[in-house]
Amino acid sequence: MALAGVRVLDLSRVLAGPWCTQTLADLGADVIKVERPGSGDDTRAWGPPYLKDAQGQDTSEAAYYLGANRNKRSIAIDIACAEGQALIRRLAQQADVLVENFKVGDLARFGLDAQSLQEANPRLVVCSITGFGQTGPYRDRAGYDYAIQGMGGLMSITGERDDKPGGGPQKVGVAVADLFTGLYATVAVLAALRHAEATGRGQIIDMALLDTQVAMLANVGANFLCTGRAPGRLGNAHANIVPYQVFAASDGHLILAVGNDAQFAKFCEIAGHSEWALDPRFARNNARVRHRAELVPLIEAALLTQARDHWLRALEAAKVPCGPINNLAETFADPQVQARGTVVPLAHPLSDELRVVANPIKLSLTPVSYRHAPPLLGQHTREILSEAGCSEAEIEALLASGAVA
Repeated sequence: MALAGVRVLDLSRVLAGPWCTQTLADLGADVIKVERPGSGDDTRAWGPPYLKDAQGQDTSEAAYYLGANRNKRSIAIDIACAEGQALIRRLAQQADVLVENFKVGDLARFGLDAQSLQEANPRLVVCSITGFGQTGPYRDRAGYDYAIQGMGGLMSITGERDDKPGGGPQKVGVAVADLFTGLYATVAVLAALRHAEATGRGQIIDMALLDTQVAMLANVGANFLCTGRAPGRLGNAHANIVPYQVFAASDGHLILAVGNDAQFAKFCEIAGHSEWALDPRFARNNARVRHRAELVPLIEAALLTQARDHWLRALEAAKVPCGPINNLAETFADPQVQARGTVVPLAHPLSDELRVVANPIKLSLTPVSYRHAPPLLGQHTREILSEAGCSEAEIEALLASGAVA
């Protein structure tokens, strides 16, 4: 495993932080998930749906929580008490990485800020994930994915045009600001680990959902910076490529994603309109973008004449990028998805029915491993305390005091 021997202390909850630490865990890191006694990670209660037990009854484990916490061990610590704070410091001294998503300044109240922890462990990499970062006028605000999608411009370019039915801003169907921040945080942690190995010094990583959301605007952000014009929503169309959108066939919808002029010429042949590829309004992509309003209705009329699968077969044979619009049942039943091993079964203490979506990283020599199901709250408290050097008497005293559970 690529990260075997790396220990991560995970003080994060919900999605961005746990997504980062789950990725590190999949790559072999030993991730210790620190949770609040009694309730744990907020997402444990974000159901239904919940994992079913052998009798088909709901367990305590929400599907949301299960999707971001495999390969971790759970310890329940009350960091509001002195004993709990001492335990965090003790665990941090033995860790390589600490990931947290508390509000700016919260951990400093407990003496658990990055600078304090690095005094005891100079090699420690500390990754702080917040909505708006450690600096700036919004640093004290709580940040949530939905609000960040709005503030960061994504909802202004997502959704149907205002002049069409259903027009208006839309959020993306999954929490992409959280997920992208988790992935950027993973990259940052790996870079900081490499630096720590070379120099013996850890770093403090400041990750913000808003920063990530603006960064992931990619070509659309670049378009604005080049022109000064804020783009509007285009529905399922592309800002810089035509035709690159959803079209209706006679019995359903398909995606047509023409990426270059040669592909467009092939599409025109299949559609029975080779003349389009010779028309100066449509022959080159820059002309097609400028004459989008003229070309798209012509394509719409042509594609309505045949069934979806007719077009998909013909386009795939000609290597013109296209595809169906699957629901999740169709996605997980797709032979390519199945061939890639995208669903992994895991043994769980409450159920033998747990399946998780696999990590997409495929390494030739150090493949991703699936060692543990997402842990029960405090499942590994005794084990982790013992590894940290606590005696049985100390562990019993900590349990009795409520500092751990």
